[in-house]
Amino acid sequence: MTGSDNDPRVTELCSAVSRLRRELAAHPAEFPDRGIAEEELAALNAMALGGAPEIPHLRRSLLLIAGAIGSVSALAQGLSDVRTAVEVFGEPPRR
Repeated sequence: MTGSDNDPRVTELCSAVSRLRRELAAHPAEFPDRGIAEEELAALNAMALGGAPEIPHLRRSLLLIAGAIGSVSALAQGLSDVRTAVEVFGEPPRR
């Protein structure tokens, strides 16, 4: 049983990550940080499938993905969907 069985936030994160991974795989252009985006999307997916993801790790991965593909306009909606799915987990705890 995964966290996605109980938490709709995890289900939405998995869906958004999956969609963006498919869009990235289908995108014909190569760009320098594509590998970083692919690795971080895989990490986000693993965190989501593992249960309740840690907010700081979610946000770090989101930042790396945004930096890697942020200028590729064809992926903007998918990136926005992932960002929205991460944001529903809330802010990281203050130190």
